[in-house]
Formats: sequence, C-alpha cells, structure tokens
Amino acid sequence: MSGTTKAQTKIDREWPKEGLGRIPFWVYSDPAVYKREMDVIFGGSSYNYIGLECEIPNPGDYRRSFIGDKPVIFVRDKSGKVNVVVNRCAHRGVKLCYEEHGNTSEFICPYHQWTYDLDGKLIGVPFRRGLNKQGGMPADFKLEDNGLQPLKVVTRNGVIFASFDLGMPSFEEYLGENMLNYFDRVFDGRKLQVLGYSRQRIRSNWKVKFENLKDPYHATLLHVFLVSFGLFRADTPSKTEMDATGMHAIQVAQRGAQKQTEDNSEMRAMDVALKLENPEMLQPYPEWASKGPATVVMQTIWPNLIIQQQSNTVAMRQIRAFSPEEYELHWTFFGYEDDDAAMTERRLRQANLMGPAGFVSVDDSEVMESAQSGVSRYPDESAITEMGGVGTEDTPHMITEAAIRAFYKHYREVMGL
Repeated sequence: MSGTTKAQTKIDREWPKEGLGRIPFWVYSDPAVYKREMDVIFGGSSYNYIGLECEIPNPGDYRRSFIGDKPVIFVRDKSGKVNVVVNRCAHRGVKLCYEEHGNTSEFICPYHQWTYDLDGKLIGVPFRRGLNKQGGMPADFKLEDNGLQPLKVVTRNGVIFASFDLGMPSFEEYLGENMLNYFDRVFDGRKLQVLGYSRQRIRSNWKVKFENLKDPYHATLLHVFLVSFGLFRADTPSKTEMDATGMHAIQVAQRGAQKQTEDNSEMRAMDVALKLENPEMLQPYPEWASKGPATVVMQTIWPNLIIQQQSNTVAMRQIRAFSPEEYELHWTFFGYEDDDAAMTERRLRQANLMGPAGFVSVDDSEVMESAQSGVSRYPDESAITEMGGVGTEDTPHMITEAAIRAFYKHYREVMGL
C-alpha cells in the first residue's frame, strides 16, 4: 500500500541526516512535493474518507467530496449501492456536479450534455451519429468504454471510503485490528444522523493539520480551555498508539480535575479561575463507559481523516488540500438515530468546543498559519521532532512526538524520500 505505477514528479531534495528527528521545511511548500503527494498518496494506494451513508439515504441522492485536491461525487444508485466517481466529464474534463448535494436520476455535463447514469456509465452523447449523415463520433466509439472514472468503494458501519487503486485490500486489513477496534468504538452499527457541518480554509500545508492531531505535546500547552478544565492535559491518564505502518494513530485521554498541581506547573495556559456561564457544556454523559474510561479519543486515518470524540460530541474532520500552502478542514458533526432530544442537545452544546470558532480549534488554526509563514521562508531548515525520543513506539503519556515521527516514516516510504 505504499506505491503507485504513475510516473513520479522529480524532487531534487534530500531528507536531513537526522532522520525522523527532523522534518525538512521544504515538504510544506515545494510544488513538486505537493504534486507527488496528490499523485501517490491521495491518488495512489490509500482509502480516503468520502462521507457518511446517512448523507445519501435515498436512490439518486448525491454529494460532492474531495480526495486531496481532486473533486469526486458519491451517489446512491437505484439498487441502493454507493458509487464514487470523479467529478469530471469524460469528454472534455468539465466539472459535472456544481451543487453541494441533491437528488438526480442522471448527471449531465453542462458543456456538451454528455449524460451519465448513477453508476457513472455514459448513456447519452448528443449527435453521436451526426446530423444528416454528417459529423458524429467514430463508428467504433463505445459508450460503455467512456464513462466517468470509478473508484473502489468500501463502507463500514455507515462510513464511506474510496480509492483510486482498484486493487486495494480490504478496509479491515488497511486499518489493522487495533485501529479497527477504535473505529468500531464510535461506529458500532448504530445508524448515524448528521447534526451539522462547518468548513474552515487554513493557509497552511495539509500535513501540518495531521501533525497537529498527532501532537498531544502541544495540546497541554496551547489550549487554555482544554488545560484549565482538565479535558486534555499531560497530568491526566493518556496514551498514544500507532499501527505498525505509521499510517494511523490514536490519542486517548481521560478528563482530570480543574486544579493546580506540581505536575501541571509548566502549563502556562492553565487558569484555575476560569468559569463557564453554562457549566453543562462540560458535563458529559458516559455513553462509552463500557468501552473504557477515556473521555477523549482522536483517531487519525491516513491520509485525510480525523475521527473526533470529545466527551459526547463526535465529528469527522476531512482534510481537503488546495495547494502546497492551503487546505480546507471540513467538519461533519453527527450523532445516532436512537439519540433522545437531550443527547442531541448535549452533542450540539459540546460541539461549541470545536469547529472554526470553537474554544479549541481557533488556537490551532492561528498557530498553523503562523508556522506556515515561518517554514515557507526557510525551506532549507528543519523542524525538530525529538520529544519523547526518535522512535515510533506507543507511549503511555502526552509528552511525545512519536506519532508525528511514525507518520513521516510512512510518508517517506510512499513518497520515495
């Protein structure tokens, strides 16, 4: 799962001799690096998060999505099967679908009205046989050979993934047993319902966001809200785990108390006097208590997904790249069909912690844009990633950058760096 047959963009760069203890700044801004990422990571042998099945419940329902910077459509066909196709007419490359979502019986290109069914098959070409015996397509042109580019699609418990590599192994093999267990912790077979969306354009490289979610070290120092109320803090029970490849990881933490101790004396962001007008925001219902004491589980799935469970708010964060120095973070907040009104209200209330204007994410977006500004100006310098050593082992604490190192271990293998 670490290669592609496509011709690779040439990159005249060398990784620092320190190995995983350093990240060269050029990976965040070099156009050739970005081009290869789009080809071999997002366009290669990976399962990319596309959306939730509950977003397209009926035949003909569709939504737009992205894989890296490539637009795709996911649609439910007449038989109920979910298809994912590239949002590009096979004729001249024009974008087919402009609406964010809707219901249709066919997709029609606005340019020349080439028409496709819900499976992506070409079913209509105006003047295919010409007019008055003049013009038209060649006699050997076959509709069945010129449909929309299909992707391999897998679904698990209501979540849709797709790959440009039609020979991908099963999703279960892709995640591995441990990561699959964490995935099934949230997606346990209950039917899902979307509660809302938000989007955030961030002037930073897409990998900086993945690093951010693999970096518990920053969370216990940057985020005033998390630290002050003990939601995610270094002196509380926590752990970081990776799969064997380095592709996927989880950050797990258990809520602590709002009090100053010797262990958290270096957390300058902590404010024990901080109070909420509505303390119910921080009063979770222990819906996952049977699966362990964790109150926060953040799972990153290569290459574009973060699954967030913070108390009772659950969300998918999809990374959509736009350029070497800009990406969009698309949030899908959801619950379960069997939630009562009180639980839905609780999930929505706690969602105020997250999102572009939340008490936490605004901190991240600010420092990520600041970091991009710094690394872009000094492409020959490197970041230091030696907190917790230089290995990629699981750790029973937050003071580590091991998951970042594991990410770049796999990244270098895929990218040939």
